[in-house]
Amino acid sequence: MWEHQSLFRVSAQLFADGIFNLLDRNLKPEVLLLGLASAREADEPDAVVLEPATHRYRPADFAKVKINAAALEPDGPREVVYHLHPLDHDRYEKLRWYELLRRAAEHTLADLVARRGEDRVSFCSLPVSVNGYLVVVVLQLSAEVYHGYYALPGPTGAIKPASLLAATVQEFLQDSSRALRESDTDEDRPVLDRDYNEVLRAAGRRFMLRVAQGTHGLYDACNGVAALRHEGDEGVGTMLVARRNHPAVVPVLTLETPIPLRDYRRIRKLLELSEDRNALITDATDVFGLGYLVEPTDPQYEPLFMVHFTKHYSWELSHDTELMMKVVSNTPRLPQGTVEENNFAQAVHRIFPGVDAAGVAYLWELTLKATAQPNGTILVISEGAAQEAARLTRQCFRVAPRLMTPSVLRLVTNIDGAVLIDPAGTCYGIGAILDGLATAKGDSSRGSRYNSALRYVESSRYACLAIVVSEDGWIDLLPPVRR
Repeated sequence: MWEHQSLFRVSAQLFADGIFNLLDRNLKPEVLLLGLASAREADEPDAVVLEPATHRYRPADFAKVKINAAALEPDGPREVVYHLHPLDHDRYEKLRWYELLRRAAEHTLADLVARRGEDRVSFCSLPVSVNGYLVVVVLQLSAEVYHGYYALPGPTGAIKPASLLAATVQEFLQDSSRALRESDTDEDRPVLDRDYNEVLRAAGRRFMLRVAQGTHGLYDACNGVAALRHEGDEGVGTMLVARRNHPAVVPVLTLETPIPLRDYRRIRKLLELSEDRNALITDATDVFGLGYLVEPTDPQYEPLFMVHFTKHYSWELSHDTELMMKVVSNTPRLPQGTVEENNFAQAVHRIFPGVDAAGVAYLWELTLKATAQPNGTILVISEGAAQEAARLTRQCFRVAPRLMTPSVLRLVTNIDGAVLIDPAGTCYGIGAILDGLATAKGDSSRGSRYNSALRYVESSRYACLAIVVSEDGWIDLLPPVRR
């Protein structure tokens, strides 16, 4: 398509790795370029070009993208838009056609992924005209990880992202399209050199526009309030985002004169009023009172957004009790990895088929206590826990067998090393330094705790399950749940 297409794709791949690895290292982003020749029929040579040329997909897989795009035209008369200048009308029609091509490319990729049984979800940028080709930047992520994060219900799109992750995808695709246009006009211009955290901050603002129903400033206001102290104390409190007189919000106090959201100091002072269920009420423009959300059983209940100020420079956004975004020092992140009860139960049943429902519930209770350890820990559930404690005598503290309880587990996880228990919950060793053979599944981007647990699980003679809690908040089940 053009001379530097390979260099551009590699640059875009590195850009995607840098951005999405900050959110979740398991997203495994993959970038490819799809080029559709503007003046060639689908059966002509080089009518469709893929970069890299050795990709698992083939140009023939995309031969019908233009036909499918034309088929996406709505039936019946289309809305007529009148423009004062002919160039405006041409631009409108071109953008409309580009959007149809984007949708058709995404549908084609979705069909390919489904037929091949791939764990991928695909996103496409609007085409950019480069040297006679309409070039589409394609981003693929792990579908399991992407859909594992809570997303808002209802219609979505570039201006209505359903999550921080969706907003980040839009920012990446827009930056890639912009770089494509610049690379066609100025080869010396740096391509995709934007700071990764700045991309995430832009994605956070984009997502908060959805939260604020299109009102600008909520993201920066939350950062401004979180940065302030009141009488030396960190800002801790809650703010409820809702329209005025919302039926699901019970007012406790109403301000005669609402406080503009940009008045950070006064809002930081009012934040002291919020405690328990009570929260400041804002419509993303002003703070106009104090109130609380009715219980979910109330007929008037409606899921609303809550902003939780957790400590200095830190706040969180949740919707319907689901944590959606954490912001620390003005930089958003996804909620750190957590263990879901259903996933845990699946893993236990797969590895220890003899454990009944009561046993699973007990192990889950222990796991919850382990995941609350702020300094990180490893809980190893092994059928050979007694034998392993004996084998690792010189690198662990063996204990007289006893049924582990959540309160005792909290104590023993205060020291480094793993806790060894059997599927019945009996503990045989604490502070264990795990060993094991090197494995190709290791991840150099993860810490020693994760990799040592992975080596141990991969080379263990006994059926075992490890719950790894890293100091940075990530929580992993090893081996991972298969889907």
